Amino acid sequence: MSAASVRAVAVDAARRGGWIPDIDARLTHLESSMRDVLSPSLEALADADRITLVPDAHYPFHPSSGMVTDPAVIGAMVAHLEDETDAEIAVAGASDDRIAFDRTADYLGYTSLLERFDATLVDLADEPRLDEVCSVDGTPVALSVPERLVESTVVVVPSLRPTAAGPVAGAMRTLAASIDCDATPARVPVATRPIVDPAVAIVDATTAYGGEPVAANVLFSGSPSAVDAVASSLLGRSLETDDALKTVREDEEPVSVESETVDFDRLRATIPDGDLPPSDSPHPAVSTAYRVYAAVAGDAVPPQIEGGQ
Repeated sequence: MSAASVRAVAVDAARRGGWIPDIDARLTHLESSMRDVLSPSLEALADADRITLVPDAHYPFHPSSGMVTDPAVIGAMVAHLEDETDAEIAVAGASDDRIAFDRTADYLGYTSLLERFDATLVDLADEPRLDEVCSVDGTPVALSVPERLVESTVVVVPSLRPTAAGPVAGAMRTLAASIDCDATPARVPVATRPIVDPAVAIVDATTAYGGEPVAANVLFSGSPSAVDAVASSLLGRSLETDDALKTVREDEEPVSVESETVDFDRLRATIPDGDLPPSDSPHPAVSTAYRVYAAVAGDAVPPQIEGGQ
């Protein structure tokens, strides 16, 4: 797949609509879509000895919020890769000063899901690191990169959501989150690019977040910068306001979206243009997650979650 081409695949029609709490049902509905979206990259992945999947698992939001990568997407990907390759497969995230990755993985359901497969869960914060130096706009930038990301075949799997600063979270920022760098945040994804070169990026847009969660029911695949450009468009963001993505895209061709099943214009109209809410108010993703929990568990929803005092 060329750097300027992005493949879009609609999730099984039976999945379209709202959130399905049953992970087994989500896995079933994702099976054919995952096969289709991975097919252009399968030749490169088939020769890999070790494949590392890097989902957007930055915080334990409920997967129905659209703020994190759905574990069912990761599960469907692991299942397909185990069928089609002989690679050792890992799902990786990184602990930070807010929360340990194993707690986030437990909450999201990655830990229990991976017990069904041979894949392992890896905390990149505990991995050996390589010190690298690269140049961004003529300025040397020092990086400390987990060895696993350099020495294995990487597939980055972001969710479709904005960052608190406004630009799309995307594949480049999801990957950069596990890398220590002495540059400003906008430069980290650019500095990371020459060191870690993912085989493909898969955007989980089964549930997207653009001011509120929405069932988009789509998967995208392509190079990190290309899928980030598409994600920016879907969220109503201009590339001109995203310094990292603008820098990377300067030397690349315009992005085209290839699909037989997705109406891109209709999808764009479906996703709201909103931002993340202020940090001092309950996050809609939190409210959504608690309402899902309450519906399943039979508990009451606290008034502060519903906007009360």
